[in-house]
Formats: sequence, structure tokens, C-alpha cells
Amino acid sequence: MSSDQKVDGGRRNLVLATAAVGGVATVATAVPFLASMAPSERAKAAGAPVEADVSKLAPGEMMRVEWRGKPVWIIHRTPEMLASLEKTESEVSDPQSQRPNQPEYAKNRYRSIKPEYLVVVGICTHLGCSPTDKFKAGAESGITSDWPGGFLCPCHGSTFDLAGRVYKNKPAPDNLEVPPHTYLSDTRILIGEDKKGA
Repeated sequence: MSSDQKVDGGRRNLVLATAAVGGVATVATAVPFLASMAPSERAKAAGAPVEADVSKLAPGEMMRVEWRGKPVWIIHRTPEMLASLEKTESEVSDPQSQRPNQPEYAKNRYRSIKPEYLVVVGICTHLGCSPTDKFKAGAESGITSDWPGGFLCPCHGSTFDLAGRVYKNKPAPDNLEVPPHTYLSDTRILIGEDKKGA
């Protein structure tokens, strides 16, 4: 074997060894970097579905839960509340819920899977304020003598009926958002997931 061949063999071994060390260093650097891009446990929890137990929610009452940092309202509507929805249909801007701020299964008069329970995000679609509940009908509500019950956004006066549908000629452009949700049982609602769709 000539001395030139010995040099080439040594050079080749050096190149292979350098490439192997470089590959190991690249993997060692990439693993923590890629791991840092994965969502944290807190971020996963923030976007995770939230379960709500409505077994103790009496008719006419509302409970609040938090999902993805947003307030979600669950209202157990009375028969009188449900009856008011037919009366308000001519007064709201999207009575059939055609705009895309609710899942397909909530595109109905009640905007819900089960008529007695309304599940909506409690954020006004105008500028992101939080409306207040004004469930009492008539003058007792502090709104008008013919008020059927619903929600009032105090920031700019947008009003919503008891299905979260915005009244015509108000600053809010859309109905309150209905988040994806499903029923795990008659009294347990999973908010943030709608794989079952009902």
C-alpha cells in the first residue's frame, strides 16, 4: 500500500468521525429545541375541554365555567323563557342562526342541543365586553316594559334574547358564540368537544 493510499484512508476516517460527531451534536441540539416548541401542560389545559355538571342548576338559573380563557354561560331555561324565543324571532338579526358562530347542531330557534339548556360564550360580538343577564321580563328588568328577558351589553347597548341572538340595529354584528359541546349524560356537558355532536 502506498503512502498516498494511507493518507486517503486516514482522511476518510477523519471525515467519517467528524460527520458522526456533527450528526450527534445536531440531534442533541434539535431534541430540546423541538421539545420547547410543543405546547406546555398549562397551554394544553387551557385548550382542553371542560366538563360542567348541571344537575343542581335550577330552571331560570345560569352557571359560569371557563373554557380557553373565555366565560361560558349555561342557562337552564324555563318553559316561559323558551316560549319567548318565538316572539323575538322577528326582532333579532339572525333568527335562524345562519351565520357561522355556532355548530351545525345549534342552528335552530333554541341554538342548543337540548332546548332547555343554552350554552354560549359570554362575550359580546361587538368589542368583546361581557353582557349581563337580564332574565326578568318587563319593567322589572330595567330595560323596557316589553322586555322579554335576555342579555344586555352595558358598553354600547347591544341586547340579546334568551338564545343569545342579537337584536336588530344594535352595535353587535352577530349572535353570541355557541362553543362546541356534547352531553356526556343528562346532567353532564363537555364544553370544547363535539365528537358525538349531541
